[in-house]
Amino acid sequence: MYQKLVRKEVMGILEKEVGSFLDKFLTPIEKIWQPSDYLPDPSSADFKYDLEEIQTFAREMPYDLFVTLIGDCITEEALPSYESWLMGVDGVDQEQKEIGWANWVRAWTAEENRHGDLLSKYLYLCGRVNMREVEVTTQYLINDGFDLGTSMDPYRNFVYTSFQETATNISHRRVGTLAKQSGNGKLAKMCGVIAADEARHAKAYKHFVAKILEIDPSEMILAFEDMMRKKIVMPAHMMRQSGQKAGELWGHFSDAAQRCMVYTGQDYINIMKDLLDEWKIEHVKGLNEKAEKAQEYLMKLPARLQKITDRISTPDLQFQFNWVKS
Repeated sequence: MYQKLVRKEVMGILEKEVGSFLDKFLTPIEKIWQPSDYLPDPSSADFKYDLEEIQTFAREMPYDLFVTLIGDCITEEALPSYESWLMGVDGVDQEQKEIGWANWVRAWTAEENRHGDLLSKYLYLCGRVNMREVEVTTQYLINDGFDLGTSMDPYRNFVYTSFQETATNISHRRVGTLAKQSGNGKLAKMCGVIAADEARHAKAYKHFVAKILEIDPSEMILAFEDMMRKKIVMPAHMMRQSGQKAGELWGHFSDAAQRCMVYTGQDYINIMKDLLDEWKIEHVKGLNEKAEKAQEYLMKLPARLQKITDRISTPDLQFQFNWVKS
């Protein structure tokens, strides 16, 4: 007979493996790259040359691509919001003495924190950015908070992070690829190492969901369905610039990313398909009646989204962001 498990009970079962998760999916601090590894060294004799190279390529970057890079940086810089959210998830005990989920959240956050550090320093050096406006947007983003639609449910949060880490991998990787095509090797390397981190993190959260599917398949499927019915909102969906209301800038940023083909509606669908395949949703057994219906809904969703996406057009008009110096 089907028995509904308590979320904290399942998180407790998985918590015994957190030590192995840290070893498998994260990199020791002494071994992982740091922002200074990829930024010009002010004490070097080549600093002026390296700085001139960064500024030259920054001036030549297409407007939409440059704006997307800035928005990606701001998203990464708002990391304190994400950590504070995950620390409140059911099953995460901040005061636990032994290795547990709180260790994972802190270690994951520490790795992610380097991304914003690297990109913000690059933007500061590149000479094309109004850094005060970028900083205002970042402070607003942290101040305004966000609602991911996950509540404090670990199942929904793991679905969200699986999706989001995959999306950020795509975005950083594409910016890096486009930078490399124009000869901007330094930025390409920066985006490349960030994208590699995001790929590892995505792999981790997908693994967590896969483990829960083995223990509590019906509830995990229902959580997945609920997140996809709501649609995954990006963590920076409350983005604004000075003089705007919360969330007013997000659509313009999304349009810019779509126009330069860094992150598109098609990518959203492809990530959905990737998760369905990764978790073998079609073949999950032992579901209750409600979860079986959710399973059917999930398997049909990519085709439904495709029809909608094919009808949507992206505005051609560029929005003038306060972030970019005129």
